[in-house]
Amino acid sequence: MYARVTQFHILPEKLDSFLAALRDAVPHAHQQHGFRALIVLRAEDPTPTADVRVMSLWDSIEDLQAGEQNFYFYQALAKVMTSSKGFPLIEGQQVLFADFPGGGASKRHDTSADETKF
Repeated sequence: MYARVTQFHILPEKLDSFLAALRDAVPHAHQQHGFRALIVLRAEDPTPTADVRVMSLWDSIEDLQAGEQNFYFYQALAKVMTSSKGFPLIEGQQVLFADFPGGGASKRHDTSADETKF
């Protein structure tokens, strides 16, 4: 499993519109092959900007990369960037362990047996 981790700096008064843009993108994300989940995290300590990390989880690196080749990705990115300050930092990361109870689209994935490259 792989994750696209994107760091945004959101102006506090724009947080609601940022979240609304993300919610609008979710149905399109679910249509992408290998898409598993979307997680949005915010730092607790108050700052002039809200540091927000958006993680999308994918079955494989190929699925993650294919999702980046789809127009929906850039359309969603442009829409959420209207609420952010500066350009976001985007990186792909391998998920070493995830446990999502409830089955369905989310399932347990342990890559400890996978080959790990350092």
